[in-house]
Amino acid sequence: MQPDPSSLLQQALRELDYGQQPANLYDPIRYIMSLGGKRLRPLLTLLGGQLFTDELGPLVKPALATEVFHNFTLLHDDLMDQAPLRRGQPTVHEKWNANVAILSGDVMLVRAYELLFENVSLPLLPQVLRRFSQTAAEVCEGQQWDMNFETETTVTIPQYLDMIRLKTAVLLGFALELGATLAGASATDAEHLRQFGTDIGLAFQLRDDLLDVYGDAATFGKRVGGDIISDKKTFLLLTALAQATAAQQATLAQYLGQPILDAEAKVQAVRAIYDELHIRPQTEALINEYFQAALQHLERVAAPAARKQPLHHLALQLMDREN
Repeated sequence: MQPDPSSLLQQALRELDYGQQPANLYDPIRYIMSLGGKRLRPLLTLLGGQLFTDELGPLVKPALATEVFHNFTLLHDDLMDQAPLRRGQPTVHEKWNANVAILSGDVMLVRAYELLFENVSLPLLPQVLRRFSQTAAEVCEGQQWDMNFETETTVTIPQYLDMIRLKTAVLLGFALELGATLAGASATDAEHLRQFGTDIGLAFQLRDDLLDVYGDAATFGKRVGGDIISDKKTFLLLTALAQATAAQQATLAQYLGQPILDAEAKVQAVRAIYDELHIRPQTEALINEYFQAALQHLERVAAPAARKQPLHHLALQLMDREN
């Protein structure tokens, strides 16, 4: 019987030692890591490895490197965004302070590297560290582009898609590539899995953009319409701006970049324009395009269909989610 990847990860996370003293350096790390989440990235690492081996034990700690790194980015992103909550709980900079958030995040990045160089075999270590460093830099590039877009008046749809590829999707791709590489997959199969993860990541983020406008507030986990209220340049807004009539452009101009007098009225007005322009089906079509491209990459991986089923099932869950 194949081991359950989720159980392996949960046990390893409980046992992971980030450090002890000073407490106000390491307690914030334990705090943010305890807030839960989907643990999607380390799960993808183990599922990528499980395509080629049943021996998942050696992959667990390298897989955790992706989760520690991901939470490091969340800790710093929350600080940059001045976000008060993360998964319904106070963010680290709110519970402690900004300096603690910076320093604890720095240690998390160090620990992510340690989880790799202490647990990856020497022949593979240079390749893995090189790819991880490239991915980590790309995630930072994506975050910088995202911040740049807040003040840029003209952002194109290709620029937006490249930003979410960097900020969100490349780490999913690396997680799968890492698992496959450590399990002995060929370079071709590892690359197909990287592309699978990247395309799923793009579809995942676009789905998130869509849920922010059309999701059910009871299940979405955050305020529906938040992107509209904050004038966030998403695929939906950029597509609407590109396709709007003069009258629709005038309506959007009344709300975008203006003081918010009535948040709900703004959400309803912008959503109405999205409906008139059929933005929802256009977004769903692009999500499906990335999803189908991902499945084609998974199909090309030289592994038995039965071993691919957990990854295929997870991809379906991500696309069908409501939160």
